[in-house]
Amino acid sequence: MKECLFYRKLENKKVQCETCHHYCTILPGNRGICGVRENKDGKLCLLVYNKAVSCNIDPIEKKPLFHFMPGSYSFSVATVGCNFHCQNCQNADISQASKEGCFFDKSEIPGEKLTPKEIIEQAKKNNCQSISYTYTEPTIFFKYALDIMRLAQKEGLKNCFVSNGYMTEKVLKKVKPYLDAINVDLKFFNNTSYLKICGAKLKPILENLKLIKKLGIWLEITTLLIPKYNDSVKELTALANFIAKELGINTPWHISRFYPAYKLIDVEPTPVEKIHEACNIGKKAGLKYVYAGNIPDDNFENTYCPKCGKIMIKRIEYEIERFDKNGKCSKCNNNLDLILK
Repeated sequence: MKECLFYRKLENKKVQCETCHHYCTILPGNRGICGVRENKDGKLCLLVYNKAVSCNIDPIEKKPLFHFMPGSYSFSVATVGCNFHCQNCQNADISQASKEGCFFDKSEIPGEKLTPKEIIEQAKKNNCQSISYTYTEPTIFFKYALDIMRLAQKEGLKNCFVSNGYMTEKVLKKVKPYLDAINVDLKFFNNTSYLKICGAKLKPILENLKLIKKLGIWLEITTLLIPKYNDSVKELTALANFIAKELGINTPWHISRFYPAYKLIDVEPTPVEKIHEACNIGKKAGLKYVYAGNIPDDNFENTYCPKCGKIMIKRIEYEIERFDKNGKCSKCNNNLDLILK
């Protein structure tokens, strides 16, 4: 257990968390929405420090990060807890595990004791080039993640977030010196849907996306396309135009196929033609790199030179074959916006 970095002390030993845009006001003995920050007698404490619930060696493409060190491996780490309650969460067994009435008793915080130093040692032992803070929202275990990131940087490892993008500006600016790449789930382009499905608001996420670009952190966007929830041409066009105009046409957009999960088990998988329609909407908006996800061996999984159209990175699931020349098109020498090291 560690004291949290960002919070305000209020009267009567209440505290207000300043890690995400919920800004939870927490009474003594209570926890915030995430379920892993508890007010201990007027001090906000992180209950998951050194408690890793999942550790794996993943291809960086699984994050998904297609333009950041392609073909490399990343040591993935997570704790329980999340500040969202997405009805379609694929990792609900760990993201919701710290919340009352979910998968574990509220008083119990599951996880294997792993110090930041031990995580770095495991990453290096397994020849990983980066650490990914993923599976659950990384800012939920922010103090733990930050200590790992500092050590990783000293050891020559890169740091990657897979995030819902709901952190506060304070958190983004604090992590900026250590964070090399981030994939943010832009789940909807509709505030009503965000509130209903995730329990969060759209505007803070959009503002954070713009700040991430301003801070110079490599950014990729993922949208899980859920039939009848966020697959209208109108919403997808607005989302694609936001990425192009506010984040830049070189920002990769991953459009993933939905499969029934958690509380949305009555929704059919996304038709492949809908994924392709969304990809074409992204291309029409001027985006250079639009990718289909969860559709193995699909042409929209590959990276093509945006200038001459020649295939530069071929992907089949997480296996890749590169035809580029040091991040440039081997045919026309165009820059492919790849971060290689």
